[in-house]
Amino acid sequence: MGVGFGAYLAVLARAPRLGRRIVWGAIVVLVAAFAIAPVLLSHDVYSYLDYARLGVVHGLDPYVHPPLAAPADPAFAHVTWPDTTNAYGPLFTLATYPLAWLPVGVAIAVLKAVAALSVLGLALVVSRLAAWRGVDPLRAAAFVALNPLVLVHVVGGAHNDGLTMLLAMLAVAAILSARELTGAAALVAAIAIKASAAFLTPFALLATVKPGSMGLERPNSGRLRPVGRLLAGGALATVVIGAAAYLGFGWDWLSSFGLVGENQGQSSHLSIPITIARLTGLDPDAVRLAALVLFLTLFFELMLWTWRGFDWVRAAGWAAAGLLLATAWLLPWYLVWLLPLAAIARDRPLQVLALALTAFQLGARIPL
Repeated sequence: MGVGFGAYLAVLARAPRLGRRIVWGAIVVLVAAFAIAPVLLSHDVYSYLDYARLGVVHGLDPYVHPPLAAPADPAFAHVTWPDTTNAYGPLFTLATYPLAWLPVGVAIAVLKAVAALSVLGLALVVSRLAAWRGVDPLRAAAFVALNPLVLVHVVGGAHNDGLTMLLAMLAVAAILSARELTGAAALVAAIAIKASAAFLTPFALLATVKPGSMGLERPNSGRLRPVGRLLAGGALATVVIGAAAYLGFGWDWLSSFGLVGENQGQSSHLSIPITIARLTGLDPDAVRLAALVLFLTLFFELMLWTWRGFDWVRAAGWAAAGLLLATAWLLPWYLVWLLPLAAIARDRPLQVLALALTAFQLGARIPL
């Protein structure tokens, strides 16, 4: 991981000189290599499959029944959290249902391929957005796709955070190009994959209310105002996805949002608040509470800045950074929430912070 991080920094420093062929060649080769590798450092992907098999094979609602309800299932042997119900969005869960009919190994390979393609797609979207915003597109693509935490954990571990952020960044691209209906639908879809994408919502909304915060020149089309198109697209996507979720799970799928919030009651060894508490001897609950207060203060300050015309993409990037700094449950693949925004934010301190957080998380989840 250390050698990989050093190589990553070297590529970032020289990306424009290396040229498009070398940088994109390295991205494709490394993403493919980690895609075909065994599942690395986390077995969450087996939980994805087990929840699908609970619904399809065993006729059990994965938002009500944990994997332990079907211990004889072949995916169960690899599940890390056997007594936890589904914490992922209904769109993702429904999309994984067809995998329940495949052999476990084949289904896992499909999920790894999805994670790899999501990271490649994310790099392409970020590259295009970077060009729009006057940022070097090669460096931006490498900033996301060659990050060792993305390669090892998002691709190697087949986490759905890559797919979540691909949809979220497609939403950013659509909103920046005056396609608010499409952007809102993509953002709702991202949240319906994993609720963590919701932090983008208030900044996207404020951006359409205050077009000056867009950060680039954009066309103005359609009879509805931008905020009207955004709200209409979001409402339509919510109704469609909500109806599909209701048909699949009743109202039980709403419990997944509560489970995401419950993570704050847990702690990971290398989260910032818990690390501070461990090094200083302070009460972890007090440090966790202070971090939450500081994050909320930052979040509302960023919203106020956006209202006053601050670049909403930069504001969303700092919100993502604040969330990663404040959460007591920090996992290395969560860095993909920040990286694409930092890559295009035109904000050097935000990028340096993203690199520092990457360095801090290099050893996370590696067994000793």
